[in-house]
Amino acid sequence: MARNNHPEPVELLRPQNSTVTYPPCVVVIFGGAGDLSHRKLLPALYNLSLDGELPEKLAIVGFSIEDLDDDKYRAFARDGVEKYSRRKPDDEHWREFAPQLHFVRGSFTESTDYERLKQRLSELDAEVGAGGNRIFYFAIPPGFIEKCSEGLSAAGMVASDGDGFTRVVIEKPIGHDLASANDINERVARHFREDQIFRIDHYLGKETVENLMVLRFANAIFEPLWNSRFIDHVQITVAESEGVASRAGYYEHAGALRDMVQSHLLQVLCIIAMEPPRTTSADSVRDAKLDVLRTLRPFSPEDVERWVVRGQYAEGLVEGKPVVGYRQEEGVAAESTVETFVALRCWIENWRWAGVPFYLRTGKRLPKRASEIAIYFTSVPRILYNVRSQPLAPNMLTIRIQPDEGLSLHIISKDPGLQVRLHPVKVDFHYASTTPEAYETLLRDIILGDQTLFMRRDNIEAAWQFVQPILDVWDDAPVEPFMYAAGTWGPLESALMIAADGRSWRNF
Repeated sequence: MARNNHPEPVELLRPQNSTVTYPPCVVVIFGGAGDLSHRKLLPALYNLSLDGELPEKLAIVGFSIEDLDDDKYRAFARDGVEKYSRRKPDDEHWREFAPQLHFVRGSFTESTDYERLKQRLSELDAEVGAGGNRIFYFAIPPGFIEKCSEGLSAAGMVASDGDGFTRVVIEKPIGHDLASANDINERVARHFREDQIFRIDHYLGKETVENLMVLRFANAIFEPLWNSRFIDHVQITVAESEGVASRAGYYEHAGALRDMVQSHLLQVLCIIAMEPPRTTSADSVRDAKLDVLRTLRPFSPEDVERWVVRGQYAEGLVEGKPVVGYRQEEGVAAESTVETFVALRCWIENWRWAGVPFYLRTGKRLPKRASEIAIYFTSVPRILYNVRSQPLAPNMLTIRIQPDEGLSLHIISKDPGLQVRLHPVKVDFHYASTTPEAYETLLRDIILGDQTLFMRRDNIEAAWQFVQPILDVWDDAPVEPFMYAAGTWGPLESALMIAADGRSWRNF
């Protein structure tokens, strides 16, 4: 019997639309005429519609204070799709998609506006047959989360069991420290059950981040090596070439540690380091992530001083163009000490990772936009081919999250010819350019009620608990951040920190 060399794909985590039944629903976007909706949410919904990944019975409602009606909101949405979507609007399909868009003008603080919203949703329920299923997406500043939750609850728009589902989506940041995160979670919990809350971190919707679990647990060549016996260290880098731009008001109160480390980088670290979950269900995966967060070694004040580097960009050149320093950006205080760069070393204290350092760094105005995980394997013994004065480079697996999503395996090979000359070579894999945007994946999961890629309350609080000692040290003894020229890989102190361990950052 002939062997099948091209088996059919196995459907596990992401079944295709032929096997999925999308429940009817109404999606309400609080802040529906804001920047997030314009750039991300509305283009994502349009692309899902193109792919047939939305319910047949669906209404999308923007709710905010802007003076818009249904027609103006549809024009606003089309403008966003034209400017920011990975696929431009097709006139024929747009005529099918646009009638699903509606707008209700209202304030987040007025009870009468919630009553008007409730009335409009009841009408749309009847028109599209949504069955009382509603998704409330809070594309709003964190300060409005509690007020909007109260408004929905008071107006009777939070469905109980048997009356359709209610789901609420909360964007990061959730709090600015451990205490405020606990407070927000507690206030939201007064109105919604944990299974109704989708805390969104768009980073977790990126195709490569999703594929990390598959890479680890669906390939026999990796998992036996995924431990301290074979891995020397791990580097996780999220580099941004742009500055703060229009986000200065937010960034002045956040900084790189809160904005990136507490959320994106720790979530990626959890997937890289976690034990195999019992199943691919949401709670099994999030339990495994929580175990990682709870085994991170806490920072002492001495650890913070030695193993955490905070920097701030000064003027310099990015891609050959001069740019101003952070303190010269519009909306930034002239003597601001907010960090735009953080590098740190951390340890996971369990049997798998004992003795393996994890190095994390993120920054703005670095030489390029790139997010990457680099797994450095232990070096081969200094015998046979590794006896030269310059040791062979270790094998390395690099996983590119953005912008060129894919992975590379770095190995040692022999040059063709009579002489034995060794050099590193790279085996490369690139994802197709048609990879869905992160918000497309996440919005689809919200509609399906799949919380796997969303952060549970205890995960959020454990992440804040890990970074809180760093914040406390910085608050107790404020110091100037180390300055670095825009267009470089951060302050010199970052390179010195990792060099103290006999290692160096991978600059790419």
